[in-house]
Amino acid sequence: MKSLCRALAVSTLALTLTGGLAFAAQDHPDQEHHQQYVHHKDWKKGHRIQNDDWSRGEQVDWHAHHLRQPPAGYEWREVDGNYVCANNDGVIFSVVVAPH
Repeated sequence: MKSLCRALAVSTLALTLTGGLAFAAQDHPDQEHHQQYVHHKDWKKGHRIQNDDWSRGEQVDWHAHHLRQPPAGYEWREVDGNYVCANNDGVIFSVVVAPH
């Protein structure tokens, strides 16, 4: 009986520890994810960002990320570790490297 209780206690402890580690490894919902930085030498003010690059970027809240308010008709997106402010035609107003 004593060995059965010990085996049950050890297996319960092992299950608790592995479950706790799996939980600790999960992302927290409030944790921000930044993309890996890629330098794009053609992303400059007045140039155009390709539609496929722009469309895979995630729109970001400029205020929450301490960016300048975009001009009317422009928005900020995070693309390849960069914050890019452009309009619907892809004309770039500003590019800032996202902090990691």
